[in-house]
Amino acid sequence: MAKDEKQAALEAALKKIEKNFGKGAVMRMGEKVDTQISTVPSGSLALDAALGVGGYPRGRIVEIYGPESSGKTTVALHAVAEVQKRGGTAAYIDAENAMDPAYAEALGVDIDQLILSQPNTGEEGLQIADTLISSGAIDIVVVDSVAALVPRAEIEGEMGDSHVGLQARLMSQALRKLSGTINKTKTIAIFINQIREKVGVMFGNPETTPGGRALKFYSTIRLEVRRAEQIKQSTNVIGNRVKIKVVKNKVAPPFKVAEVDIMYGQGISQSGELLDMAADQDIVDKAGAWYSYHGEKIGQGRENAKKYLEEHPDIYNDIQSQVRKAYGIDDESLEEKENPEKIKEKRAKKADAGQEAPAEAADAAKTEDK
Repeated sequence: MAKDEKQAALEAALKKIEKNFGKGAVMRMGEKVDTQISTVPSGSLALDAALGVGGYPRGRIVEIYGPESSGKTTVALHAVAEVQKRGGTAAYIDAENAMDPAYAEALGVDIDQLILSQPNTGEEGLQIADTLISSGAIDIVVVDSVAALVPRAEIEGEMGDSHVGLQARLMSQALRKLSGTINKTKTIAIFINQIREKVGVMFGNPETTPGGRALKFYSTIRLEVRRAEQIKQSTNVIGNRVKIKVVKNKVAPPFKVAEVDIMYGQGISQSGELLDMAADQDIVDKAGAWYSYHGEKIGQGRENAKKYLEEHPDIYNDIQSQVRKAYGIDDESLEEKENPEKIKEKRAKKADAGQEAPAEAADAAKTEDK
């Protein structure tokens, strides 16, 4: 078949597909405006940098897992707060029945606008999530947690009954249905998960996550959250140093680690992570226990330097803008990712510039001939 015939056959096939399944069912990738990944900040600058794209990608599934009290819910609630700050709508499926409204509010969540559901069964929780996502009106859905999504058969059965693989089948079926809808509606779906230990594992990591393998496959990003050490003020424990490892990442290189301070009653310490990132990039100088900025000392010891930044918002903002640029997550690039029209305009300008350049070259050649 000649090249022209192949092209004509392809165009005919594309038209037939569009006629049968609607416009946009198939297209050339360059025609798709949102090929640049649209993201929402995670609420942690260190995590945004570790994710590689400046936040959580829209229309994707994210799994956050780790041991008990490691900060999984805190990380998810920060994402909810960021979505709400940008005028988005958030839903929280609280299968564990452990939502603390006062703590969520302290993290910046608008609890009056947060859609909350505390389902009785796993099927009910996932059906509610599906209905909300399908509406197209929700920007982020958090399911807390997968381990608490108990199948109806288990709830209605007796205590000692065996229900092998029920939850795994439930999750597999739900994700097959949800994944397409999540992508079409550009909803961020965050699934919080616990960890379990496999019995009889002699070599390798015995830890696994409940709910089968489906979530591992469907997730674009998997975050492992673990406590590294306690943060103390004299003898009182006031928070935890937490490591967030990007175990899986389909939109950027994986295995990066973000270290953050999660303070009790306050959430992620943004001044603490900013100080660490600024010191790593030599924006803030660290000599011994002293931190200094532009030759001026801002604190002896990390906690004092954090306090100084919190009390001086002008210096905080100045350092933050430099850190954002150093890690490639400045506000302008995020704004462009969130606004596909800006991407369209940029491409149009590039195309116009490309057409103008040959025309100018031709004019120059004519002038030389004369």
